[in-house]
Amino acid sequence: MALEKTWRWFGRKDSVTLADLKQMGVEGVVTALHHIPPGDVWPLAEIRKVKDEIESYGMRWSVVESLPVSEGIKTCSADRPQLIANYVESLRNLSEAGVDTVCYNFMPVLDWARTNLQYKDARGGESMLFDYPTFAAFDLFLLKREGAEKDYSAEMVKKAKQVVQTLSEEQKEELAHNIIVVTQAFIHGVLGDDSTNYIERFRAYLNTYKTIDSTKLREHLVRFLQDVVPVAEALGINLCIHPDDPPFPLLGLPRIASTSADFRWILQQVDSPANGVTFCTGSLSGSRNNDLVAMAKELAPRIHFIHLRNTAHLEDGSFYESGHLTGTVDMVAVVKILLEEQIRRKRTGRKDFRMPFRPDHGIKLLDDYNRTANPGYPLIGRLKGLAEIDGLQVGIERMLEA
Repeated sequence: MALEKTWRWFGRKDSVTLADLKQMGVEGVVTALHHIPPGDVWPLAEIRKVKDEIESYGMRWSVVESLPVSEGIKTCSADRPQLIANYVESLRNLSEAGVDTVCYNFMPVLDWARTNLQYKDARGGESMLFDYPTFAAFDLFLLKREGAEKDYSAEMVKKAKQVVQTLSEEQKEELAHNIIVVTQAFIHGVLGDDSTNYIERFRAYLNTYKTIDSTKLREHLVRFLQDVVPVAEALGINLCIHPDDPPFPLLGLPRIASTSADFRWILQQVDSPANGVTFCTGSLSGSRNNDLVAMAKELAPRIHFIHLRNTAHLEDGSFYESGHLTGTVDMVAVVKILLEEQIRRKRTGRKDFRMPFRPDHGIKLLDDYNRTANPGYPLIGRLKGLAEIDGLQVGIERMLEA
């Protein structure tokens, strides 16, 4: 039995409709209540409205991506008790409506980072690039973060200076706005889509982490897990933390979900089947140090949700999104491990044997240039990835049956 084919849908404002998804053979929808501000309770009536709409097209609401973890929970601010109470109530409402998988992340301030949202690949499609010297240029000379120079080698600072000298004022503005606002607004970024004084406001958020290193952020994550995992387990909900993207420190912020050791530690803190992982091959492959095949084998029993895409590495820690099958990730080996895990779950009687995957991001192709979409989420590019991975699954399933 193949992994469940799902698709990230951004609600009624999405240019891809539920009717489109049904035609494409999508089985499950990955979405959220995008109109509810982070930290507020998700009302049961609103959850049911979205769920009923999805089910009217013959699909199910497979995964919530995401129920946002507010900055106040990550920093343990004074309003943390109320934020936790709201999170728990949202979980109860999701369970009442029959939604059983919730993806979340614990990345501070910046959920993901790319420096070029229109990177041309060798075939002429548009991908997304993280260029390390360009990001350093943003950090050092546009954001002008205090103490930033300590985070880069002398060689990287030199390259960053060279980069910033080639940028026009308009290009500098575009780079900063893309990193801080454009890539974050549609996923409940800290600034939303408000560009007013966005650099100054972003600096203020960074400053809240001046006294929070990786050890302290881990403590805050454990407190969160201790508060919500027992509730989720009692409700029959699987929680799954998303990896850091990219999986290495940026802007002086701590990273605690980037490596095998990180996830091993997270799963040990509250040893419950409800405390799981979103296995994102795209995010994790941003680091050359991560062995995705080994990670899939180790984490398989606690993987509750899967993002599949690939990455190609350049110099200086730079990388670009290279589609779904081609890149540094051995997608054949990874998908085989995940299919074997799903078979194992079903044979051992696990009720949560279904393993939903979605084609994560995609290369902008063909008619995508005539459509509107959030960065990384073109229709044709993702549909190509869905078809490629689905075909890969059929071949592996046939091999496993032999």
